Amino acid sequence: MKNILIPSLALALAAFGLPSMAQDIQPLDGIAAVVNEDVILESELALATANILSQYGDRPEQLPPAEVLRRQVLERLILVRLQTARAQESGVRVSDEEIDAAIGGIAKQNNLTPDQLRQQLAGDGLSFSDFRRSLGEELMIQRMRQRFAQSRITVSEGEVDAALATQASGTQYRLAHILVALPNGATPEQIATAQQKADGVKGLLDRGEMDFQAAAVRYSDSPNALEGGDLGWRSSDEIPTAFSGSISTMQRGQVLGPFRGPSGFQLLQLVDTRSAAAADAQTVTQYQARHILVRSSDAAGKARIDTLRARIAGGADFATVAREDSEDRFTGDKGGDLGWFMQDQFGPDFGAQVAGLADGEVSAPFRTQAGWHVVQRQGTRQANVGEENRRAQVRETIGQRKLEDEWNRYLRELRGEAYVDIRTAGVSGANGD
Repeated sequence: MKNILIPSLALALAAFGLPSMAQDIQPLDGIAAVVNEDVILESELALATANILSQYGDRPEQLPPAEVLRRQVLERLILVRLQTARAQESGVRVSDEEIDAAIGGIAKQNNLTPDQLRQQLAGDGLSFSDFRRSLGEELMIQRMRQRFAQSRITVSEGEVDAALATQASGTQYRLAHILVALPNGATPEQIATAQQKADGVKGLLDRGEMDFQAAAVRYSDSPNALEGGDLGWRSSDEIPTAFSGSISTMQRGQVLGPFRGPSGFQLLQLVDTRSAAAADAQTVTQYQARHILVRSSDAAGKARIDTLRARIAGGADFATVAREDSEDRFTGDKGGDLGWFMQDQFGPDFGAQVAGLADGEVSAPFRTQAGWHVVQRQGTRQANVGEENRRAQVRETIGQRKLEDEWNRYLRELRGEAYVDIRTAGVSGANGD
């Protein structure tokens, strides 16, 4: 699954060019919330809230009242704490080198060098060490989400075939939603209250007293509330069956619901539509290569891969060394053969190494998230992958939809099982064991 790195609200937003108000926040030493055995400080909550306020600086009317915004931001921080703790318990680790690489990518995205990024953070009153720690936590969460996807999410060829068949209409829909959440085992009173709130929001929209994005920011309990409830572009096969039949007859801007779902009551808006014609044939360069992997990324792993590279340089057969010593259980028995693949299929670092070789050339040892590699490029070809790309894209979107549903369910369970004692003023919702 592809994943997008989203740095921590509390510390990393300024690095993406978002205005920072950190210099206006006075350090506070109070505790905003106790989360299991960890704490969230008032200063963290204040800084995270200030960053959201700065993002909406030109449209403050779209933000909810201050106490509601603080509750939404605190809930995000609580979820980050819970996910980080669960990742650590699961053995997820992120190396200093990986954090350095992520920092380099953020700096490049903002047309800065890493030193200039450090200076910008300091100018905004942000600690570089805190920024590194926050980024490391986000990388851990990202890696845990990837493991979650690999262990729980599967997409069959039959599902891909069915999805391709439903795309004959050539239409995609951009959607947004508002969620009025219900707890597990909700009482009749809780259900009635949520229904009343959802009906009230729908009334505001019908009367034109508020636009949908503003209502999502103000009233939605969804994790994407502060993004206006945006669900992005989806084809009909990616829309829950509860309302997929109604989407094709809706007009742009029309709102459907409220209807009861597994998470609570939802309102759905059709934001826009567009054509989604089948992908044209596309010719790309594919590479054939074989590799040797040493999974340990420490000094001992480097010493071992250097030894294996030296054996090859001394005349040893690459395939024989791969069969004897590679730790890639999928390719080792095949002499390290990776078959034909597109450049970034095994990650950008691996792809860059292969693309930089001549046919027959063996690389110097290099490291990726998997460990230390030596790779030999065997050939290149031009291949028509239009249909292949189309199937891969459909498989990806189905997987992402499944992952979104399962991950949100997992986060609700994680939050429900946690001990959370909210102590900050003006924010309710504490729960405990």
